[in-house]
Amino acid sequence: MVSNPANNHPPASGSPNLVARLASLVKFEHTIFALPFAFMGAVVAAHGVPSLRVTLLIVLAMVGARTAAMTFNRIVDVEIDRKNPRTARRELVTGAVSMPQARGLLVIACVLFLAAAISLNRLAAVLSVPALIAVLGYSLTKRFTALSHLALGFGLSIAPVGAWVAVTGKLDWPPIILAAAVMAWTAGFDIIYSLQDTEFDKAQKLHSLPAVIGESRALWVSRLLHITMLGLLAGFGLAAGLGRVYYAAVALVFLFLLYEHSLVSPQDKSRINVAFFTLNGVVSVTLFLLTLLDISGLFR
Repeated sequence: MVSNPANNHPPASGSPNLVARLASLVKFEHTIFALPFAFMGAVVAAHGVPSLRVTLLIVLAMVGARTAAMTFNRIVDVEIDRKNPRTARRELVTGAVSMPQARGLLVIACVLFLAAAISLNRLAAVLSVPALIAVLGYSLTKRFTALSHLALGFGLSIAPVGAWVAVTGKLDWPPIILAAAVMAWTAGFDIIYSLQDTEFDKAQKLHSLPAVIGESRALWVSRLLHITMLGLLAGFGLAAGLGRVYYAAVALVFLFLLYEHSLVSPQDKSRINVAFFTLNGVVSVTLFLLTLLDISGLFR
C-alpha cells in the first residue's frame, strides 16, 4: 500500500474551498465528453435549438447524472485509489473531501438528475431510474469483467438518447444509433486510458482489458471500436437525414482518432493524457458544433 501522510489530516487552510474540492473530486471539466453528444441528440430531435426550458433541464440532468456517477466511483474505489500511486492524491484518499461530504454530493446529484428528468416528460421520468442505475453500476464492473470499458460506454451513451427523449417524449432509431457510436468511442478511449494501470490492475485482480489480454491486443480492440464508431456515426447521419457538413465532421473525427492512436503504444504511454483529455474533448465538441451547423441549413 502506498504511504500517504496526508491521508489522516484535514486540508490545509490555504486549500481551495469545498465547492472547488468537490468539483475536483468528480473532475467536473470532463463533462465536456458527454454533454456535446446530448446536445447533438437534442438539436437533431428538435431540428434546431430546443426551447430554453428543455435545454436547461437537459444540462441539469447531464450534470446530475455525471456527478452522481463520478462521486459513486470515488466512494466505492477509495481503497483501490489509496493503493494506486496514480490515484493516491485523489480528494477522498487525502481527506480533502470527507466521506460524508462525498455521500452528500452523491445524494444531491441523484436528486438533481431525477428531478430534471421528471420535469421533462413522462417517458424521461420512467427511464430515469434505470438510467441512473446504469451510470452508477459501471464503477463495480471492473471487479468481475473486462467488459467494464463497454459498461462505461453504455453509461455515456445514455446522453443522446436521454436528450432525444427530453425533446420528443419518445424513442426512435437515430438516437439509438448515436448512442451505440458513443458507446464504442468511449470504450475505445477508456482502453487507452487504462494502459496506465496495467500492472496495478493485474496485481489487484481488476479486469481492465490490457490486464486481461495484454496491451497490444487491447489497443487493437480500441482501434476496432473506434472504426465501429465511425460507421455508426455515418449510420446516424443517414437515419437522421443529415447533410455534408455533418459528414465533414465525421471525416474530421476520423483524423482526430487516427492521431490519437498514433500517440500511444505499449512502449510509449507518456502522451496518454493528451490522447484522452484533449483529443476526446475536441472530438465531441467538433461533432456537436458541425451537427448544429448542418441542422441550421446554411450549407445545404
